[in-house]
Amino acid sequence: MKKLNLSFKVLCFVCIILFSFQTSFAQWGNLGNRIADELSRKAQQKIEDEVNNAADKSYEKAKSETKESVKNKKNKSSKSSDNNEGGGEENSSSNSNNAKNSSSSNSSSSLKAYGKFDFIPGEKVIAEEDFSQDAIGDFPAKWNTNGSGELVTIDGQQGKWLKFGPESIIYPEFVTNLPENFTVEFYVASTKPFSFYSTAFNFFFAPLASPSKNYVNWKQYIGEKKEGVLVAIHPQAAGNNEMGQKFIVTYDDNGAEIINNHSDFPNFNCTNKNIVKVSIWRQKQRLRVYIDETKIWDIPKAFSATAKYNFMGFRTDGYYSEDDALYLSQLRVAVGAPDTRHKFLDIGKYSTTGIKFDVNSDKIKGESYGTLKDFAALMIENPSIKVKIVGHTDSDGDAASNMTLSKKRAESVKAALNKEFGIDNSRMETEGKGETEPTDSNNTAEGKANNRRVEFIKL
Repeated sequence: MKKLNLSFKVLCFVCIILFSFQTSFAQWGNLGNRIADELSRKAQQKIEDEVNNAADKSYEKAKSETKESVKNKKNKSSKSSDNNEGGGEENSSSNSNNAKNSSSSNSSSSLKAYGKFDFIPGEKVIAEEDFSQDAIGDFPAKWNTNGSGELVTIDGQQGKWLKFGPESIIYPEFVTNLPENFTVEFYVASTKPFSFYSTAFNFFFAPLASPSKNYVNWKQYIGEKKEGVLVAIHPQAAGNNEMGQKFIVTYDDNGAEIINNHSDFPNFNCTNKNIVKVSIWRQKQRLRVYIDETKIWDIPKAFSATAKYNFMGFRTDGYYSEDDALYLSQLRVAVGAPDTRHKFLDIGKYSTTGIKFDVNSDKIKGESYGTLKDFAALMIENPSIKVKIVGHTDSDGDAASNMTLSKKRAESVKAALNKEFGIDNSRMETEGKGETEPTDSNNTAEGKANNRRVEFIKL
C-alpha cells in the first residue's frame, strides 16, 4: 500500500510539472508573437524614419545653400525678340529662383544624345506661348486658374516661367480642340531641393462640356474625370536617391480608373535634372510621353476612341515646404499627323517645323532627331532621289540677316543628314529663303512658329 501511495504521489508530481511547462510554453509562445509583432512595427517605423530623415537632411542642407528670390518687378518686363526661334525666348533678368543650379537646360542638346528619340511634332502649330505679352509678377492674360500663379524668370534659363501656386489648376484658354493626332511640348522646372511630400506636376487632357466650369472637376480628390488622361512627374522619389517619380492614370466614360501606374525614374529629379522638356504625342488612342530624349510612357489605349478632347490643364496639389515650387515655360501645341512619305514622294514637297535650332544660330537642337530620322529613312529607301533643302524664317529682325541665317540652317540640316544617317552630299542641295515666303501670319506667335520651317523639295 505504501508503494502504491508513493507511485500515486510521483504520478501527481509529474502531472503538475507537465502542466506547468505547458502553461509556460503557451505564455512564451504568446510573448514570442508579441515580440515578432513589435519588431515588425519597429522595423517599419525605422524605415519610415530613415526616409524622412534623409529627405529632411537633404532639404535643410540645400535650403541653406540656395533660396528662391522672386522680386516681382512688373516694370522690368522685356520683350526682347529673338530672330526666328522658339517664339521670343528672353534672357534672364534680376528675378531668380533656386532652379538655377540644374545641369539641365532648355538650350541645345547633341543629336547623339537623342539617338533613340522618335518624337515628331504635329504638322501645324496651333498654340505657341512664351508669355512675352505678360509682365513679370502677373498671372498670364490668356490663362485661367482656380488657384494662383505668377510669371518669374530663372537664372541661367531663357524666357519667362509660370510659377504654380499650391493646389492650383492652371490652363490655357486658347487651346480648345485636341484632335486625334496632336503633340504638346513644354518645359518644366522644380526648385532644388524639393520635398518628397510636395505635389507632383500634373498635366491632363479631357473632353469637357463646359471647360470654364468643369475644369475644377480635376482637383485631386473630387470631381468626375470621365475619359480623361492624366500624367504626372515628381522630382523627388523616396530616399533622396537622385530619382524622381512618374505617374499615368486613365479613366473610362464613367470616371472610373482604367490604368493607374507609377514608378521611380531618373529623368526628372531635383538633384541634377530639375529642368526638363516634356513632349507628348497622341496618335488616335495611343499616348507617348517623353522627358528630354527618353520615352517614359507608351500607352496604346490611353485615349477614348470616341471622346472629343477639348481641354488641356496643369495641376499642382499641396507643397510640403513654402520654398518648394514648380514652373512651366514655352508651351507649343501642334496638330496633324506628319505624312512625310506622301508629301515628299507623291506631291514632291514636305515642310516641317520639327527641326529646331538654337536662338539666332544654325546649331540644330537634339529634339529634332526624330524628324531628321523620319526624312532620312525616305532617302535611304529611295537611293535615286535627290532633294533641295530650303530654310525659312519669320519676319523678326533684319531681312538680310534672316536670309543668311536661313541658308546656314539649310546647310546644317544637310550636314546632319550626311553625318548622322549617311545620306551622300551629292544627293542634297541647299537654299535659304529668309522671311520671303511665309505660310502664315507673322503677327502671332503661332504664325511665326509655322513660318520658321525647313522644306524638302524633291528634285
